[in-house]
Amino acid sequence: MIGYGFMGAAHSHAWRSAHRFFDLPLTPVLATLAGRTESAVTEAAARYGFEARTTRWQDLVEDPAIDVIDICTPGDTHVEIALAALAAGKHVLCEKPLANSVQGSQQMTEAAAAARAQGIRSMCGFSYRRTPALAYARQLVAGGAVGEIRQIRAQYLQDWLSDADAPMTWRLDKDKAGSGALGDIGAHIIDLAQWISGREIAAVSGTLETVVPTRPAAGTAQGLGGRGDTSGQRQDVTVDDVALFTARFEGGVLGSFEATRMAQGRKNAMRIEINGSAGSVAFDFERMNELEVYDATAPAGRQGFTRVLTTEPEHPYAAAWWPTGHGLGYEHTFTHQIADLVRAIGEGTDPSPSFEEALQVQRVLAAVETSAAHGSAWHSTDPQEPTA
Repeated sequence: MIGYGFMGAAHSHAWRSAHRFFDLPLTPVLATLAGRTESAVTEAAARYGFEARTTRWQDLVEDPAIDVIDICTPGDTHVEIALAALAAGKHVLCEKPLANSVQGSQQMTEAAAAARAQGIRSMCGFSYRRTPALAYARQLVAGGAVGEIRQIRAQYLQDWLSDADAPMTWRLDKDKAGSGALGDIGAHIIDLAQWISGREIAAVSGTLETVVPTRPAAGTAQGLGGRGDTSGQRQDVTVDDVALFTARFEGGVLGSFEATRMAQGRKNAMRIEINGSAGSVAFDFERMNELEVYDATAPAGRQGFTRVLTTEPEHPYAAAWWPTGHGLGYEHTFTHQIADLVRAIGEGTDPSPSFEEALQVQRVLAAVETSAAHGSAWHSTDPQEPTA
């Protein structure tokens, strides 16, 4: 694994846990952790349970004993690492967004396609797909429970940057992160809306806003919160804080999207609702073990959203865990992700989301940026059209 921050911790836990709860054809071994700082990567390797550590990610690519490379670094490094890993015959799990540009994502996708012909698997880490309630929502929609889809709305609301004196991080630097709320959390709801509905976004009209244009230098603050350098030095924020856009899906269905890190009181409110001719499904990650289902065909007097507790063994992934009613948490989505990837590698099948699916998300992100730059004009996600 390359990178040992927030995602590194989540992925490490998943690699350690997956084979203990799922019947997998292969058993993961945490071989080597790579990171730039010797002292930090040494401490992280010991804490996460890796056998070795290095400050050169190239060591992992060059090690013939390593089968899988897990990329948990900022987006500006994904292309170089993934291309090298695939060329070396390593299976690759890469955190989202796939890269910081359509061009970089396209390079990774082409390399993954070539490697696939040699039996090398690749997957992008859109972990929310592995939430049992959302996987169940997809099953319901595919089975016709909502009828003909008429409208889709999605939000991802956080507040960890609401304080104007919250410190600068790499997530606020366009060169490293690619974009702000749009790519960091908006990518998730774009992927989920397309995955659950079974339709791709064809065109968008968007607006981006940087609410807090400068931030205190990072100082010694860690994680997603904390205070910055108190010396008074501030740095420019070069990404968006708020992203709003409307979307037209294949077939003409309209969608509305909001991604913000300015929503005071909302800690991780990732929400999606799909309305159809026969009913609706609605989800909020702050109640991640629940799915709301509305049946418009129910008789008058009995209509209303039903709260489905998705902890029954019949629900996706739930049978591997605890007795009915004993809920799962955020970390379980990563364990499910690893279980699916290891199973695909062992069985010789292609895991999902593929790099191709992640490239489509990148095209939507680029189209939103282009639309915002041209005064919210509608912009196509078609690869033949110019993109940012």
